[in-house]
Amino acid sequence: MVQTFGSKATRVGFGEALAELGAANPNIFALGADTAASVSLDQFYKKFPERFVNVGVAEQNMLGMAAGLAVAGYIPFAATYGVFACGRPWEMIRTTICYSNLNVKIGGSHGGLMVGPDGATHQALEEIALMRCLPNMTVLVPCDSLQTKAATKAAAAINGPVYIRYGRESVPVITTNETSFEIGKALTMREGKDVVIFACGNLVYESLMAAEMLQKKNISAKVVNIHTIKPIDTAAIVEAAIACGAVVTAEEHQAAGGMGSAVCEVLAKHSPMPVETVAVNDTFGTSGKPCDLMAQFHLKDVDVAAAAVAVIKRKK
Repeated sequence: MVQTFGSKATRVGFGEALAELGAANPNIFALGADTAASVSLDQFYKKFPERFVNVGVAEQNMLGMAAGLAVAGYIPFAATYGVFACGRPWEMIRTTICYSNLNVKIGGSHGGLMVGPDGATHQALEEIALMRCLPNMTVLVPCDSLQTKAATKAAAAINGPVYIRYGRESVPVITTNETSFEIGKALTMREGKDVVIFACGNLVYESLMAAEMLQKKNISAKVVNIHTIKPIDTAAIVEAAIACGAVVTAEEHQAAGGMGSAVCEVLAKHSPMPVETVAVNDTFGTSGKPCDLMAQFHLKDVDVAAAAVAVIKRKK
């Protein structure tokens, strides 16, 4: 049985971490784009109003200001919805931040389909691809609120651009305060030998649930949390894939360019083998209840389990 510790939105972990970082380090600065409370910047700006700027609906300006703050010696966290944090200011992120390797942290909230009724315009399904292709950019996709808190603190501790993807809706908490988190080091959540499921974000929980389903079919599934998409843990991926001989990737993102693509790039180079992907397949999202959308776009535990059964049949 999958052990959970309540349910909480990953954005809460981001906000808690940022407030604690602000108290510990006077160089932490935050910027918002008229969505501060929605993306959990409110704890920070209420405690440290002198270190917060709401730039309005001007994401390109926000990232440019963040770059300037980084040059001045601050550690800026610029946060808004993932679609707007990455899409609108992408050239500013590329040329002003990444090209100069500036110490800017970008919080991309409301990632994936679970934004729900906000619909396709607000459902960030492409930003992992947009961010991981940029030189110098670190990309983090934590699985729950506690891991988001750990990821945010880890982002502040390293030098250089970091993108942190987190969500709006509450999801099961499956880590604890004692769970290790290290940028670039995958986390094994469950051991198994017949198939390995590499997952990120809230699909880690769905993958653990899928592993329970598979166990009832006498299929042993290993679940690995790829919370760091870049730099990706090549050694852990190769080791787990070779041990199991079949791979499933699961993410709340477009199949093209996301975590699954990153895993396949590793396997193509080091150990080619059968892979099945669970992701959004070249389509935009739509409005609806988060739970209904996850089922509609085949991102639930039953879909991960079905992919595992399919890929095992392809094993040599």
